[in-house]
Amino acid sequence: MEDEILKLPDEDVTLEYFVGEEGNGIRIDKYLSELQSDLSRSYIQKLIEDKKILMDEKPVKAGTKIKTGSNITIIVPEPKEAEIVPEDLPINIIYEDKDIIIINKQKGLVVHPAAGHASGTLVNALLFHCKGELSGINGILRPGIVHRIDRDTTGVLVACKNDKAHQFIAEQLKVHSIKRRYQAIVYHTFRTDSGRVEAPIGRDPNDRKKMAVNHKHGKPAATNYNVLENLNHQYAHIECSLETGRTHQIRVHMASIHHPLLGDTVYGPGKDPFHLEGQALHAGILGFIHPTTKEYVEFQAPLPDYFTELLGKLRHKG
Repeated sequence: MEDEILKLPDEDVTLEYFVGEEGNGIRIDKYLSELQSDLSRSYIQKLIEDKKILMDEKPVKAGTKIKTGSNITIIVPEPKEAEIVPEDLPINIIYEDKDIIIINKQKGLVVHPAAGHASGTLVNALLFHCKGELSGINGILRPGIVHRIDRDTTGVLVACKNDKAHQFIAEQLKVHSIKRRYQAIVYHTFRTDSGRVEAPIGRDPNDRKKMAVNHKHGKPAATNYNVLENLNHQYAHIECSLETGRTHQIRVHMASIHHPLLGDTVYGPGKDPFHLEGQALHAGILGFIHPTTKEYVEFQAPLPDYFTELLGKLRHKG
């Protein structure tokens, strides 16, 4: 998710899903474990036993088969005990003060732990670096995290050290006033210098692990793009500006207009000719009003080496 905005949870986190035609007749525990990769099937069965999973507002059994058109609600209890261990991991800090810390995230680094994966993440590194002084609004598993970017997306990301700063920045994300600009390399050249993709994004009805332009059940999403350079009649280097923060937004929107990101084997070609580690996507600029000074601040992360080297190869590719 290149810049998914994390909601401020209550004591429990509630997830809701609408069952499309592809889910009809599937056992609910199997359906949900595939849909929610962060939750194991055994954990989902435990939630069912505890009556934390409802279909059309009624508790279900593990063997219940879902029906097209049904609404499923999952109530995930907030973790009761912290199991996240501070780790001395390398992170590139761009800026830091008593309220915020700005990181240039490297490729391959997961932002926060998920169920069954509690180490080697940015959160583990932040807990070590900040000695536990991080905001607690997003729960034990995501201290300090206001928004996140995909594991294989590089670039600038902000974390918060206290709840006041977290709430202030989260509100800016909510009203889409934060400046977020990404650079990407995509397949195929453009005939125009800029464009805009405005299309709702939701779960792919044919593959529950993916997102897609979904006009029926998607949430509003808008991406603006500028073409920085067409590369040898085959590829293009672009800059994207987000108005919303949906899961995989840039990847889904660019694929929808036949310009999937290079290296993105989920939304683009199944084979990557350059053998990249995921999509060629970099969060280059992040700007917002500082929670204490109330002044606009802007941070930049330079393009990673693999990205600039790839640009050089593509310019000379015959």
